[in-house]
Amino acid sequence: MSTSVTLRQSLIEEGLLSLQLPSSPANLYDPIRYMLSIGGKRMRPVLLLMGAEMFGVGNQQALAPALGIEVFHNFTLLHDDIMDKAPLRRGKATIHEKWSPDIAILSGDTMFVKSCQLMMQVPSSVMPAVMSLFFKTAMEVCEGQQLDMDFQSMPVVSIDQYLNMIRLKTAVLLGGSLGVGALIGNASADDVQHLYDFGVNLGVAFQLQDDILDVYGDAEKFGKQVGGDILANKKTFLLLTALELADGDAEIELKHWLAKDGGDDKVIAVTGIFNRLGILQRAQQKMDDLYREAMQHLDAIPVPQERKSMLRDLAMMLMQREQ
Repeated sequence: MSTSVTLRQSLIEEGLLSLQLPSSPANLYDPIRYMLSIGGKRMRPVLLLMGAEMFGVGNQQALAPALGIEVFHNFTLLHDDIMDKAPLRRGKATIHEKWSPDIAILSGDTMFVKSCQLMMQVPSSVMPAVMSLFFKTAMEVCEGQQLDMDFQSMPVVSIDQYLNMIRLKTAVLLGGSLGVGALIGNASADDVQHLYDFGVNLGVAFQLQDDILDVYGDAEKFGKQVGGDILANKKTFLLLTALELADGDAEIELKHWLAKDGGDDKVIAVTGIFNRLGILQRAQQKMDDLYREAMQHLDAIPVPQERKSMLRDLAMMLMQREQ
């Protein structure tokens, strides 16, 4: 992790610890403190700080909305955990398990309100634009989560539908973070859009890399079970591309394995089908295209190159996770 990222992560951690949250009722606010204390890479608030700094705004001036973005992100994770019935988040008990689903819902609602309060701590001249982008982003994240749940029961999902879902569920919050930073820096509408599009394209590319690493990654370096998406028949870019390309024996074999619960044998067999169809190369090509488009948007912003260097380095770091 680069020094510039690490310094901003530390600033965010300190800011989260110093958030003014009441002590009572404890069952409302203790879960929020717990959720914010269990870690994370803090990439979204770091992006907001970097976006603001590109246009001459210091980290302290942009800290409150950066904390707002992180509180909002954790609110979505809290509610996702309830919907997924997940027992763990970052190796710790989820809030609905540690307290109760009802408490988790209410604490999540309170986190959203807190995120709005923090987001409003920007100059009055940019507040309408900042809040408009924040609310648009928040709505789209909810849309993406709903689509993700819908896809679980849909027999057929197109590649375009999948890409749109991950754009909404994951990527728009990266773009929104950068866009808010640019707005705080009084960037032009064109520059705000370019920085937003940089974040969105990078976010979709990052998610595609996640899909790739789930199948082809090193379990220890990736930090997750390799092949988990295959075992769950999760509709990823790799599986949807395989379903689109497979015919004849490959189609019969793929559908056979999708109908089975399986274990390592299923992961090996489906990965073999992916290999025969050249799925990895197609996914990498799509990921590379999106990364290239992201960098074109960054290049189009007319500020000195040294102001873009932190974002350029961060983008390269995000896309170079080891397989």
